Amino acid sequence: MAEGRKVTSSSAESATDAAEEAAVRLVYRPQPADTLAGLRVRQRIMRWGLLLRSVFLTLWVGQWLVGTVNRGSADVVSTVLFLLVVLVVAGYPRLQAAHVQRIVGWQGEYRTTVSPAGITTSSDHSTLIQKWSVLQGYRETHAHFVLLSRDPNIMCLEVLPKHGLSTVDDVDRLRALLDRHSTRV
Repeated sequence: MAEGRKVTSSSAESATDAAEEAAVRLVYRPQPADTLAGLRVRQRIMRWGLLLRSVFLTLWVGQWLVGTVNRGSADVVSTVLFLLVVLVVAGYPRLQAAHVQRIVGWQGEYRTTVSPAGITTSSDHSTLIQKWSVLQGYRETHAHFVLLSRDPNIMCLEVLPKHGLSTVDDVDRLRALLDRHSTRV
């Protein structure tokens, strides 16, 4: 029992109302473009993936050029393999976004609440509750807020599309809430 303080139902209700008032709600269906935006943010923050893809592509270009110079002409098989590698390396983020979309897309509409307590995301099949402590920060793009997990490889992303907000004012409210409980990265 707390000394000197009396908790009444009206003060408990006003605390609940204040928490509800501070919360920002989003309702959306995940789209491949949303996932791609999150993966691109992750790629910019973790430069290793971009570096490894660049090195891999450079090695393939070198291998193709050396083979072409040694033979005196371009070999059809090595040229086709080279072009396939270029397409896969360049298209990898889109392939990954399509894969993630297959995983999350069937769950239908997502309802996300961002509050001082954390982020709660629900669909018809699952509910995920995250406290602010699991996030290392967020980055804002022109159409999304991308929340990044604290793990070293940033294996988990939470992409909050701005089109899921009900009003234009909610963008500023969400940004203020994210700034208060997380950091921009």
